[in-house]
Amino acid sequence: MIDPWPAGMPGVLRFPSGRLIRGRGLRRPVPDGPDPAFGLYLLGQEPPAVTWESGWLRWLDFGLPSDRDAAALALTQAWQRSAAERVEISCAGGRGRTGTALACLAVLDGVPNRQAVAYVREHYDPNAVETLWQRRFVARFPAK
Repeated sequence: MIDPWPAGMPGVLRFPSGRLIRGRGLRRPVPDGPDPAFGLYLLGQEPPAVTWESGWLRWLDFGLPSDRDAAALALTQAWQRSAAERVEISCAGGRGRTGTALACLAVLDGVPNRQAVAYVREHYDPNAVETLWQRRFVARFPAK
């Protein structure tokens, strides 16, 4: 078990279960503090190398994952890992794709699909989940 993210660390979303996941934009520097044990990167091209374990979902800016089944599997695995490890979810800006992924993780954590976007906007970033298509993706995301 890895120590959780420090209390009050920027970008860290606390889910109703108490799990903590850091969201961030890759255009900004890595925040001070501990590194994640695992990062899931949501980009149209392969992400830059990091010193921790990572995964990549092909996901174009303002769009949806290119493979929805692979996205559901990767997000489920990230959520499961967050029970015992520091996990981060990141896209270029840290709002649209990252917010969408965090809202899907909220669904896995028990937040009803129709409330997940509002939960992420309240607790992570008021501008998270940028497009109608992203909101629909969350609304239809399969709960565990």
